[in-house]
Formats: sequence, structure tokens, C-alpha cells
Amino acid sequence: MRDALAQFNALGTDAVGISPDPVAVQKGFSDKLVLNFPLLSDADHAVAEAYGVWGEKSLYGKKYFGVTRSAFLIDERGQILAAWPKISPAETVTMAMETLHQL
Repeated sequence: MRDALAQFNALGTDAVGISPDPVAVQKGFSDKLVLNFPLLSDADHAVAEAYGVWGEKSLYGKKYFGVTRSAFLIDERGQILAAWPKISPAETVTMAMETLHQL
């Protein structure tokens, strides 16, 4: 997303990342990757729950709760135009760009 942000901006689109990580962790992540868009902290995972991306997960047989990485295209009125649950980081830009060009 960082590398494609200028292309998104040219189409009138902004990017925002949201995770349940604390602000200090997000700042370190953002600084390390030199991100050019904001990361918002959803420490109580209220946003993740509202978007249906918070739930039980499993890793090596151990169950825990967390976020399913997803992407959403949301218009200026707050309407979800497209949603990509369980999308990989590599697919996010491609899928969003294809959708924006179809609108």
C-alpha cells in the first residue's frame, strides 16, 4: 500500500491501516517500514468486531482470538463498496485498484 499510495491518491482514495496493536507498537512498525499512511489502534478490537474480522484463530493447534487480515474499500459516506476477507498483503493493492477502476 505504501508504494502504491500515490496511485490511490490520484484516484481520490486514501489508505488507513487499523490493528489491535498499541500505538507504540504501530509507531515502531510504521517507522521501520516508512509508511506514508496512518495506522489506527483498535486496542479493544471494537472496529474489528464491527467489521466481522475479529474471531477465533488457530496456529499449530493452539486457539486464540485475533484479527483476520482483511481489506475494505469504503466511500466517503461510510458505505462498504468492496471487502476482501483473508486477503494477502500482496493481493491488496491489485484487488483495490481493479475495483476502483471498475467504479
